[in-house]
Amino acid sequence: MPEWRKDPVVDRWVAVSTERAKRPTDYRPPLERKKQERCPLCVGHEGDTPPEVMAFRHPGSLPDRPGWWVRVVPNKFPACRVEEEDIVRPHGPYQWRCGVGAHEVIVETPEHVPNLVNQSEAQIAEVIWAWRARLLDLRRDTRFKYIQIFKNKGSVAGASLEHAHSQLIALPLVPAEIRAELAGVKAYREEKGSCVFCDLWRYELEAGERVVEESRCFLCFVPYAARFPFEMWLVPKRHEPDFGAIEEGEVRDLAWLLKRTLRRLAQTVFDPPFNLVLHTAPVNVSEPVDYHWHIEILPRLTIMAGFELGTGYYINPTPPEMAAAALREQEVEERMVSHFV
Repeated sequence: MPEWRKDPVVDRWVAVSTERAKRPTDYRPPLERKKQERCPLCVGHEGDTPPEVMAFRHPGSLPDRPGWWVRVVPNKFPACRVEEEDIVRPHGPYQWRCGVGAHEVIVETPEHVPNLVNQSEAQIAEVIWAWRARLLDLRRDTRFKYIQIFKNKGSVAGASLEHAHSQLIALPLVPAEIRAELAGVKAYREEKGSCVFCDLWRYELEAGERVVEESRCFLCFVPYAARFPFEMWLVPKRHEPDFGAIEEGEVRDLAWLLKRTLRRLAQTVFDPPFNLVLHTAPVNVSEPVDYHWHIEILPRLTIMAGFELGTGYYINPTPPEMAAAALREQEVEERMVSHFV
């Protein structure tokens, strides 16, 4: 029978439609746009992008030239700009703010491939290091209060380029979604005396029915109140609010688990479009933040319609337990020792 499930972090309910449950074979990926004749993110096309702000490159190679394996450039069509002044003023009953911020593209590989899963563990680890490096650099600008790292894969998920890449937007304010999570973490600690994310990964590991895979440092599971079919969370076992504090062993471990997680997703539901979002603590705030950073993978297999847009609630046609079981059943390659670039 249909049921409502509440997210334990934020005040959000999800309708799990068990009676019309969709299995992996019920989903078909949407048709993607035709490939671009010239990809601006490919090696040799560095002149097609704004000048790089950072790159991992071979010794002796020049900026904005071949020789890199991860490259970060400003977005050519930014949602916000570093050069803007942070001005806020009223506008009648509204509030206006200048478009201050930073919008960058992390080019995840010089090869023209559409998916991070096609890369080695070593290359994925290098991408994670690039995320961390840009987070630590941009937080030095005290105008920024939150830095959102995210990845859109597939046109349905908002990707305008096929070449594997992720993005970063630095904001002068903390997003409502993060503020809701911070409030939920605070309320849970006041009531239970512990971190909700720590309790979640421990409970899910013991229960087992929604676990996708465990590594030494992380647990991947389908959340109890998953908004999307085959949604997954990757939660570090070490309690840490700030992704910027990730350690070397955790980077290697996360690269391994992320590759396997995305491989499981691709094999289970026909390589679907998805959004990957990294949730971390706000920056440049006056008081210490109680939080637990994590990654959410949100496949785009259903369409948000009037109910979701009108209520903020979601209908998930695939029960999380069914999704986790299907993901666990996939056979992926054994862990191999990988040599970093």
